[in-house]
Amino acid sequence: MTRIRPSAAVLFVFLLAGATSVSAQNVSTSPEGLTFHGFIDATGFFQNQNFTFGNGQNAEFPVPPETKTDRWFLDGDVRNTRLTMGFNGPKLEDGLKLNATLEMDFFGGFNGTGGFSNAQLVPRLRLGYLDLVRGDTTIRIGQAWTPLFGTVASSYSHIAFPLGYGAAGDVGWRAPGIYWYQNIGTSKFTLGVFRNIWSVPGDPTNSQSAGAASGLPQVEARYDLNNAKGAAKTWNLYFVGHWDKKDLSGAGAEFAKNDTLTGTALEVGGKVTAGAFVFQGNAYTGKAIGQQFGQIAQFGDIASWGAWIQPGLNFNKKWSGYIFFGEEKPKKEDVIAAKATRIKNAMIVPSIMYNNGPYGINIEWLHDTLTTTTAAGVETDTKGDQFAISAIFKF
Repeated sequence: MTRIRPSAAVLFVFLLAGATSVSAQNVSTSPEGLTFHGFIDATGFFQNQNFTFGNGQNAEFPVPPETKTDRWFLDGDVRNTRLTMGFNGPKLEDGLKLNATLEMDFFGGFNGTGGFSNAQLVPRLRLGYLDLVRGDTTIRIGQAWTPLFGTVASSYSHIAFPLGYGAAGDVGWRAPGIYWYQNIGTSKFTLGVFRNIWSVPGDPTNSQSAGAASGLPQVEARYDLNNAKGAAKTWNLYFVGHWDKKDLSGAGAEFAKNDTLTGTALEVGGKVTAGAFVFQGNAYTGKAIGQQFGQIAQFGDIASWGAWIQPGLNFNKKWSGYIFFGEEKPKKEDVIAAKATRIKNAMIVPSIMYNNGPYGINIEWLHDTLTTTTAAGVETDTKGDQFAISAIFKF
């Protein structure tokens, strides 16, 4: 067991208190000890519509109905700010190496509901896992990213909630489980077996959802292909498969015919960098994976596909430009049968990014059109815009 001396605890408190004066490097006690890193991210935004999953740094698609008058409002957001603590652990017997990671941001809500609550942000656990490493093999135990979570679009305004997340082809989530990572040359194989969740019946936060009631975990497998080390052009291509099963009668209820629902998905994505050009993207097709932010984050026996691309150009060492295109389209008949409403979402985001060492600035315009339907099949478009400028300091 590693003992933490009182002097080390005092040092830790002073490091946090003096974070504004820390230079752009990790604070660590090596070779064995804690490493602190993360970023401070501040965004000013101008919106003309309320968004799901919130406004500011977690905006994805507009909330119907579309506002027609006095639409625009101005606000700021710092919830993307993140702290990651990595433990560089000891070497154990039989060549095993122990590591651990704990990561948090501030999307846990607000402390209270009054006029001052939005300046009192609640921390949120993102990741918490330990790694057993031996050679090219890593066994990860705890809450980690599921293999379905792949390439992320470049943006300093949308980090915890990336562009297109649950809205335009970007799927995947975090879950407690066991993950096996196997390096094979420059490639990697990943297998994840993790918590099975669903919306109803039961209580998803108390392990009583239809997913947990099935008695089975979610299972995902992924294979990453990477370029050879030292190549002039860098690239990554990955393929992912997903499977899960739900018991729709819930825990404690008698099994009935046709009360199971199977979730499946196939995904492909990657990134290519060639000189000044960057191209990245992701696409999936699947059914009943709302718990993985599929089907425009809707729960039901719904089939859908989604995809996004983001080409970019590095103008020089500090300035770059990107444009994001994404669309997701659940099957209309399935959406109506599931008593849901969202049948299509399209997003476009042009942006300019500046980087100078650990500092960065991002200016972007997010334009999104959500199409919803009534039970009778009547479709309505809701449009929303967000102009955002973000500043980030990485440490």
